[in-house]
Amino acid sequence: MKTNPFKPTAGKTPPVLVGRQSVLDDFKFALMDGVGAPGRLRYVTGPRGVGKTVMLNALGDYAKSLGWVVVDQTAEPGFTAGIIQALRDGGGNKTMEAITLPSASVTTPIPGVEASVQLGAVELRRREKAYNLRQAIGGKLDTMDESNQGVLVTLDEVQKTSIEEIRSLAIGIQHLIREDRNVAFVFAGLPSMVEEVINDKVITFLRRAEKDHLGSVDLQEIWMSFERTIAQYGKNADYQVLNELALATNGYPFMIQLVGYWAWRYSDVNGHDDVITAEDAEQGIRRAKLKLGDMVHAPAFDGLSAMAKDYLLAMSQDDGPSSTSEIAARIERSPQYASVYRAQLIEEDIIESTGYGYVDFKIPYLRDYLKEHAAHHQMKMTLQKMMEEGNPMGADGNDM
Repeated sequence: MKTNPFKPTAGKTPPVLVGRQSVLDDFKFALMDGVGAPGRLRYVTGPRGVGKTVMLNALGDYAKSLGWVVVDQTAEPGFTAGIIQALRDGGGNKTMEAITLPSASVTTPIPGVEASVQLGAVELRRREKAYNLRQAIGGKLDTMDESNQGVLVTLDEVQKTSIEEIRSLAIGIQHLIREDRNVAFVFAGLPSMVEEVINDKVITFLRRAEKDHLGSVDLQEIWMSFERTIAQYGKNADYQVLNELALATNGYPFMIQLVGYWAWRYSDVNGHDDVITAEDAEQGIRRAKLKLGDMVHAPAFDGLSAMAKDYLLAMSQDDGPSSTSEIAARIERSPQYASVYRAQLIEEDIIESTGYGYVDFKIPYLRDYLKEHAAHHQMKMTLQKMMEEGNPMGADGNDM
């Protein structure tokens, strides 16, 4: 049995990175152009499954090929300490996490009244962390040939809940850039999460970062990628099968891996050692759609507000683009009220505008998923609403 080359695992780099060469080229020029090149500070954004983590991996791999030190972290609590430890190879002094100064008594003009002042512990903590990060990165650079080597930090899944540590990292990176040190910083996250971070009032420095918004991939590139990858790993697929596989992806990067993986898997199950047939492709595509629902649609939908979910469920009643006025009527809200959720869903890259007054789903097969699960989701939201109102029973007091 031949090795299946497709890897539909979150963050796993596929054998061929399809449709992202322009982003890689921009970053390559930024590293070649030397200290201060704008492309060394950038962020990657887009919907779930579009390949943000894969892109960070690819940028890191290129930097490593030039002899750079690459530190990859996810924006979870304590990630700054992880960066410092990685740069110090697990050794060195312990990171000082905070300095808390005692309160001080201040005499006021009013007799017998004193004011207690707490001196900025949070600000000092941020500066201390920024200084430690700056020292750790600078210390690593001191051991390298900065004429052609540097340090790249990548940070995945940025979000507002980690803003204090992100501020510390950004401040440290900013100081290193001002000192002409050979550094680069790339971060990634969902559109709304990234926007909250770059619009933070403390780290306006990040607003100058270059933006890589990852979207769909050209179907012709996907077709050629399927042909090349399948052949390289020892199987064949005819023109029509390659067409079916490419079309089934809808240009969605994660779907490329899902479709390829399951078509290959069914070719093995069906005893086709050297070829992927039309039957294998059909079975694989059907299974890939189910997996996409579990791995992408469900997390994307579950993370939304109740009204945003209602908006999508209303859209799923249509077989094509939906009228925004009709959606507002279905969810029993004014067009102005509904437009708030329309804007949020567009920002999240879940839906897109297809013309004046019309929207459509942007994530492939989300409409089908919602149609299949609409009754379940509606029942779940109804029960949640009842619990919030303190009435877990039916209107007549009986169990539902």
